[in-house]
Order: sequence, then structure tokens, then C-alpha cells
Amino acid sequence: MEQNIKNLIKDALQNLSIEVGDIILEHPADLKMGDYSTNVALAIAKNIKTNPKDLSDKIVAEILRLNTDKNLEKVESAGPGFINFYLSRKFFSGSIEEILNKGKMVGKNDVFSGQKIMIEYTDPNPFKPFHIGHLMTNAIGESIARILEHSGAAVSRANYQGDVGLHVAKAIWGLMQNEKLQSKAGSYNLQAANIGRAYAHGAEMYETDEGVKKEIDAINMKLYDKTDEKINEIYQWGFDVTMKAFEDLYGMLGTKFDYYFLESVMADIGRDIVKDNMDKVFEESDSAIVFKAEKYNPKFHTRVFITSANLPTYETKELGLTEEKFKTNPGMDLSIVITANEQMDYMRVVAKAISFIHPDYENRMKHITHGMMRFVGGKMSSRKGNVITGESLLNDVRDAILEKMTDREFGNEEREKIASDVAVAAIKYSILKQSIGGDIIYDFESSISFEGDSGPYLQYSYARANSVLEKAQKENILPDPHAFPPEIFEVEKLLYKFPEIVFRSVSKYEPHYIVNYLIETARAFNSFYGNTVIASKEDKNSPYKVALTYAFSFVMKTGLHLLGIETPVKM
Repeated sequence: MEQNIKNLIKDALQNLSIEVGDIILEHPADLKMGDYSTNVALAIAKNIKTNPKDLSDKIVAEILRLNTDKNLEKVESAGPGFINFYLSRKFFSGSIEEILNKGKMVGKNDVFSGQKIMIEYTDPNPFKPFHIGHLMTNAIGESIARILEHSGAAVSRANYQGDVGLHVAKAIWGLMQNEKLQSKAGSYNLQAANIGRAYAHGAEMYETDEGVKKEIDAINMKLYDKTDEKINEIYQWGFDVTMKAFEDLYGMLGTKFDYYFLESVMADIGRDIVKDNMDKVFEESDSAIVFKAEKYNPKFHTRVFITSANLPTYETKELGLTEEKFKTNPGMDLSIVITANEQMDYMRVVAKAISFIHPDYENRMKHITHGMMRFVGGKMSSRKGNVITGESLLNDVRDAILEKMTDREFGNEEREKIASDVAVAAIKYSILKQSIGGDIIYDFESSISFEGDSGPYLQYSYARANSVLEKAQKENILPDPHAFPPEIFEVEKLLYKFPEIVFRSVSKYEPHYIVNYLIETARAFNSFYGNTVIASKEDKNSPYKVALTYAFSFVMKTGLHLLGIETPVKM
């Protein structure tokens, strides 16, 4: 509809012998001011030396003459040159019918049709806990991946694992100090937790004990040259255990990766790239190999790619990773990487170096960065008093949801599944509800509320709609988008906007547009639900109200899917 109105405005202006470029069309914040509004008369009046109010009146008269399909109920001038558009009852009933026809395809577009995109996100390191940052990156990456798929892209998901480096050496040192932590007893999640404790101990001692620091540095060298059989054995066990534990979390979060890239493999590929481009891109400095990025941009600075000890840095591994991605996915149109803000600077330098080595990659790489998660009141420990990790936060939220469900009649397995889905919704919603770049403040209690600004509220709204539809089915009330009443419900004035919201979200790589839209639409539906008898045999308009409820459920289910959130049919 947005494009139709823009075309009407352009045709009206053309009939008035006025040429115009882009037309800005917005939704007024107050629905009483119309469904769309434009300032086009105000924007062009000065250039053609006319009064903006007079011009808006002329444009309105011409639009009304051209409005043959009757999708506009009213068009009027407002203020000093604004034009407000009011959509008709015919339009809204047609939009409900269109949503019903599209079902789960609602909101689909072809912005990225035919494009191959790889998106890398989450990237937890074996031998370390799955921390809050990984939870954020996963939520953002999975949502963007789904929105891209809904916009026609063929998306592959990639995960980059830091399987070598000082963090591994610290964990292995900690394991070697306490053989109990190397126990193969219990689940691999328990074993992974022991490895996390070993890492924490090793990391602390590395900073406080010079002798231990030397021991860990020596282990790090052996990890690269693979010369120590005992270290190799501990390494392989630790790698396998933590990777399996991560897979459990991915399952809970609704992510399935297509590719796993390992730092240990990328290191050699990157080292070869650096050596092949010596004196062209890279140069020697104090026995190290560096890239002097400030030569090309004063905001950049020199980065070391090979240390004086001949070890590859993160930058070198990133070089290898980028080249491997394009080889793995031939003909790839876009490679997206999601990381925290602190990696922005070094990634920009890597991208600059790559632009000299592979100029064809330069416009096919996109780096999206996010802020940090902070907690209300500065709380930085889990319910059990441990340092909070991504996994412990998920478990704490799930446990709190289970406590809220004690009075509901569910089987144990069903109860666990719903609690898990609602916990993920609570956290993902909190992460995705604002623009990606800033820090977020996580409020535990608000996040699990079934009322207000939360993921569980959206799920509950969907479940409520589902219960209405079950009642309608029992009473054999079939949806009919043509059996509409004269009044237009507020929720109708929101449902038709969903394709626009998805388009804006994918164009800007920003899921928060969908989040904000869904919460507004859920509130409107719950008001409709609270003030209207929807399924009633005695009401001739009930088939329309049921159709409207179906449309809401399709939009809500699809919107939540794009956020990576499941939709339980009852809660």
C-alpha cells in the first residue's frame, strides 16, 4: 500500500506539471491523524515558489480524482502542507484476506532474492564458558539470518571456534593441576563445567604468578607444534566435551550451524597469505610482521599479524578465515560477521588488508557489532551465586519460568519444553528490542513477565489467540474476511504494516523494528480480545473477527520466528 500511495502522489504531481524525486511517507504516531502522512507539499513548495497549504490542497484534489480502487477512505490537508491518508474499510478487510492467503509466508519480500549469504555468529571458544556475549551474538545473528531468509537469501550459518591460543593453555594448565577436573564421569555438560573452572584458575594464576605464566606460555607453544602427547590427549578430550556442551545450547537457542571454522586451521592459511604478500601489503618491524594501516586511513593504526615468536595473531587467522569462507561458499554475494563492539577496530584493519589482497571481497563483507549486556543493580552472579554465564542465565530464567507454571496442568516433558522456549524468548527479546550497537540493561524480573514489554508477553498473546481459534473451530465458526463490521479495529491498522516492517528490518539489518512492531500489535490484539466477543454463533460479524484473529496469529508466529523465538500454542 505504501508504494501505491507514493505512485498516487507522483501521478497527482505529474498532472500538476510538477516533477519530484523520492517521496517520504510515514505512519503518524497518532492513528487519529491517518494511516499514512507525507510532507511532500511542504518539501517542494519553496522550490516552485508557491504556498505549501495551497499546493497540498491541489494535490489532495488530484489524488481523490485518481483514487479509483477506493482503498483510501479519506485524504486531507493538515497543517502547513502535510497530507494525511485514511485507509478504507475495504482496504483493511482486503489486507486481512491477503494475510490469510499468505499464511506463514506473510511479510516475505525479494530484497535479497538469489543472493548467497554466509553469516558468522556466536563464536564461543572451546575450553571456556559460553558467556553472555555469546548469547547476545547468537540472538542477533540468528535473527538476522532468519530475516535475510525471509527476504529471499540463501543463508548459511557459520561458527568460528577459538580452538588454540592462551585461553586453551590456561585451561589445560588448570586441568593438569587438579586431576579431579579431568574426570570423564558424569555428563559432558558437567565435564565442560569442570573445564571452565580449570580455565578460571589458570587465567587467575597467569596474571598473578610469573612462574605459572612461563609454564602456561610453554604449554601454548606445545599446542601449536603438537609435540607433547599428554597435552594433546587433554586437548582433544577438552575440545570434544566443550563442543558437545555448546551444541546443547544451540539446540535450546534454535540455531543449527552449517559450517564450523577452527582457528588452528585458519592460522596456517592466514600465515601463508601474509608471507605471500610481504612487501606488498605487510612489512617487517622489530622481528614481527605488521600491516601499517594508518598509511591508508589516519583513524587506523599498525597491527601485528605475525609476532616476533613467529606466532599468528587474531588478525592473521581472520585473513585465513575470510579466504576460506569464500572458497567454501563459491559465488557468495555477502559475508556477514557479528561480533562485540570491541572487535570493531581490528576488524576494520583486517578488512583494509584484505581489500589489497582480494579487491573483489571488499564490497562483499559486512561487519555488524553489538554492545554489552549489563544487569539491573549491577548483579553479576547467577541465582546460585556463581559468576553469571550465558548458560547459567538461561538456566536461571528457565527455573523462574517453571516456578510460575506450578499451577498449570502440563505433563513434565511439555512443561520443560514450554519453560525452555519461554526462557529463550525472555532473553532474546531483551537483547533484540533495541538497536544493535548499544549496551543493553537486562532486568531479570521484567524479562519473565507475562504482561507488558517482554518476550513471554508476545508468546502469551499468540497462545491466547490460539485458544480463541480452538473455540471457533469447536463452534464451527469459519473465518470470513468479507463479513466485516462497519468499525475498524486498532489491530487491523497494525497488521497490514508487517511487510513494511520486515522490509525496513532487513534493509538496515536491525531486528528491533520487528520487536517494537510485535509488542504494539500484541497490545492492540489484547485490547481487541478484552473488549470483544470474538467467537459467537449469534454474531454475524464473528467470522470476520475470527479471520482477524487468524491474521494476528500468522503475523505473530512469523514475526517471532524471525526473532528466533518459538510459539507455544498454550502457556
